[in-house]
Amino acid sequence: MGLFLDSLQKHWRKCAIFLFLFLVVAMVVTTVISKMYQFWDVGSDSYFDRLKGDGWEFQRGAATVAQDQFGDQFSSVRYLWQGWKPADSMWFYTTTQGSDLLPYDFFMALEKPNSSEPFRSNENLNNYHYLPQKATISNPDALPVGFVKDTYKSHDYLGFTCAACHTGQVNYRGIGMRIDGGPAGSDMVSFLQDLATAVWTVRTDSGGTRARFVKKVMDRGHYASEKEVVDDLQKYAQRLSMYNTINHSETPYGYARLDAFGRIYNRVLEHIVTQKELKQQLDLTVADLVKAGTLTQDDVDRIQKEQSGDVLSDNQRDHLVLRLSQALPLKALLKMSEKIFNRPDAPVSYPFLWDIPQHDYVQWNGIGANAGLGSIGRNTGEAIGVFGTLDWAEEPGTSLSSFISGQGIHATHISFKSSINVHNLRLIEDRLNLLESPQWPQDILPPIDKDREVRGERLFTTYCESCHTRVKRDDPKRRIVAHMSRLNDVGTDKKMAQNAATYTGLSGILRNQYVTAGPGDVLIDERAPVAALLTKATLSVVATPENKNFVRRVYQWVYDLVAEQLTNKIKPSLKHGDYDPDTMADPYASLLAYKGRSLNGIWATAPYLHNGSVPTLYDLLLPKKTDADPRSGEYRPDEFRVGSREFDPVKVGLKSSGYEGFTFDTRRAGNSNAGHEYGARDRKLPNGDTEKALTKDQRNDLLEYLKSL
Repeated sequence: MGLFLDSLQKHWRKCAIFLFLFLVVAMVVTTVISKMYQFWDVGSDSYFDRLKGDGWEFQRGAATVAQDQFGDQFSSVRYLWQGWKPADSMWFYTTTQGSDLLPYDFFMALEKPNSSEPFRSNENLNNYHYLPQKATISNPDALPVGFVKDTYKSHDYLGFTCAACHTGQVNYRGIGMRIDGGPAGSDMVSFLQDLATAVWTVRTDSGGTRARFVKKVMDRGHYASEKEVVDDLQKYAQRLSMYNTINHSETPYGYARLDAFGRIYNRVLEHIVTQKELKQQLDLTVADLVKAGTLTQDDVDRIQKEQSGDVLSDNQRDHLVLRLSQALPLKALLKMSEKIFNRPDAPVSYPFLWDIPQHDYVQWNGIGANAGLGSIGRNTGEAIGVFGTLDWAEEPGTSLSSFISGQGIHATHISFKSSINVHNLRLIEDRLNLLESPQWPQDILPPIDKDREVRGERLFTTYCESCHTRVKRDDPKRRIVAHMSRLNDVGTDKKMAQNAATYTGLSGILRNQYVTAGPGDVLIDERAPVAALLTKATLSVVATPENKNFVRRVYQWVYDLVAEQLTNKIKPSLKHGDYDPDTMADPYASLLAYKGRSLNGIWATAPYLHNGSVPTLYDLLLPKKTDADPRSGEYRPDEFRVGSREFDPVKVGLKSSGYEGFTFDTRRAGNSNAGHEYGARDRKLPNGDTEKALTKDQRNDLLEYLKSL
């Protein structure tokens, strides 16, 4: 018996060693293949025409624009050295994260309303400031930067990559300077609204427009019948319309801004709500509208009939509210939306991505910790917001994923399967480790005045350095400590931070689960902070392997989780700065603050402040006018134009007047340009001394130094 047990132990040891070696080899092979793929595409045939030096000025497939609706034009595109080779940029532009906005064939066949011009034409998409591209190996259909084909469950969809919101461009005298990782200048809201209109136009047309569309889609060979095309037209027309209805904001966003958190919050709330909760909210909505006399008896009878049908009986999480909208009159739908969702009415500028992996905390209010699996969770939340398909459903039994995500062992569990490509999200974060901030291009823009720069550096030390850390942009060991300032201290618009910390929603399928918040774990109640619900949902998605073959799914899942833990050099730490810390009674108190981050590359990231309410750096060094101020002084503009990419090298920002762009009105809710007046006004210091406001000459000195960062 002893010999048998000894033999069995040796056999199992051999099996364990073999399994370990197999996993190691598999991970190495996966890594090598992924690295090779990243450097496969080097752009279009004209790509090599601009080869200079080490090749960092490659066009990377960029197309030019003769003239847009704001009078801008660029006849050439230049890339500034940011640590990425051309293939890195191309890979970043075209690597899917699992975003599925609508069927890919629909996007390729869709026309602008009342026109035969393709909706996807470079001219049309440039109107929303999506950057045009030529056809390349990885982008054969010449989609703009950040648009990509994603395949999920054997169907192709149009989706967004990270680059759609995090690739910028500024123009100067006909030269377009493409900024990798820079804030996009796009107007995503208008794009989505116009896309919904275009799809609805085809759906409701009974003539040539619809016939052309159906034929183009059928010719692509992925639909078996015209009926399937028409059925999907109905579904996606309603889906896009419902998305725009849910996310309506009384504060227009315009160009270069998005309330990403508000929209992510609403997508989570839509997909976790239960049928029981929907019915309760519907009953309350009907009662309110009947009492107000705005619902007829026919409306009530129709709603009650739908409740007894299939609309509220489906166990699937995906687009429950959408299906309910098909059965409700508009007034009931809008009223019910108010009970379930929160208004995404705090648009902010797209953050720039250089130094993001080196930060301890990210996002404007420091809501995202970068330690451990933090970066994967952050990126997963972003992918939820940009139309990842969320096939969340209740299933019998338990699973390893549900156990890891904290659901425990029960007779049923919630499966968080989705289209979100966690593996690619980790690779993207890994690639961002190499990204550096762009330096002021003195061969394109006017050279920096060195004397002013020296004087400005001394002013930076006095007025800025306590909150904005200086870093060496190309130091591989650099770390960025986010300095947090409570809302009342910094004085800028509070709405974004307040929404993130205080918005609540129905917990649905996440009820009675635990989530880490502040200094401990919080039990999720029937209504809970959406920040907690988002944290739990992203953890559950990360814990769920992707929709691939079993072997690849398992080893890639294990590899991503282990690799992120081992390679992430950011460890858990306390936040720095002057803020109200989280407590057991208020686990999200620290979110009521904004962070001051390093300012390297700040010249290429206009407009300024977290909500984009100040057009140039020079304006940021001015005070906001109050009733007590003399009319003759220099102040931040209360209204300016947004949309032009033309760069102003004197004030350091984008052209903000003299054209018919989007009007940014700082008097609207969420748009305040107040606060952050360090150096703009005399300020009492804690030691009793007075820090004098900068003179105009000093402002120009400091501005010259900021250009150099």
